[in-house]
Amino acid sequence: MEAFLISTGIVALAEIGDKTQLLAFILAAKFRKPVPIVFGIFVATLANHGFAGAVGTWITTLMGPETLRWMLGISFIAMAGWTLIPDKFDEDEAKLVRLGVFTTTLIAFFLAEMGDKTQIATVALAAQYQNLIAVVAGTTLGMMVANVPAVIMGDKIADKMPVKLVHRIAAAIFAFLGVATLLGAGAGLGF
Repeated sequence: MEAFLISTGIVALAEIGDKTQLLAFILAAKFRKPVPIVFGIFVATLANHGFAGAVGTWITTLMGPETLRWMLGISFIAMAGWTLIPDKFDEDEAKLVRLGVFTTTLIAFFLAEMGDKTQIATVALAAQYQNLIAVVAGTTLGMMVANVPAVIMGDKIADKMPVKLVHRIAAAIFAFLGVATLLGAGAGLGF
């Protein structure tokens, strides 16, 4: 349950102001069809984070517990710093192809999430907790928590969101996880 809750919370916070959330705003404004956009985001996130979680779980088989602990601790601290860097998204760079709202959203979101903070966080969380299903379910829910309101309410909430504060909170959580990992938290989990 801890893996699910931490994964949900950290990704929901990290996603605020992220390029994929900005993409959700753009798709909502462009298509004005929230249901296929939300389903496209869900399927793209589930596929992307499923792959990322599998990579994170696989990584644990390649490293000894001490090496893994240091890699994860440093990764979480690096994620804290990365979270503080605001994302920019240019609609012209999106090159949204007309394949229908669902398919366009699915492809755009899947590609935008490649190498993104939340994908990298999913790899690290899966390696940390060694619970693929709980982590992927949590990170996917976190993405939905952050992006569904963006799709439904669009510009009405974009200007009211305290993005810097939310990023600082997410960075603090990543930093805490990193330090706790380096200090041996999770030692009972095998690393």
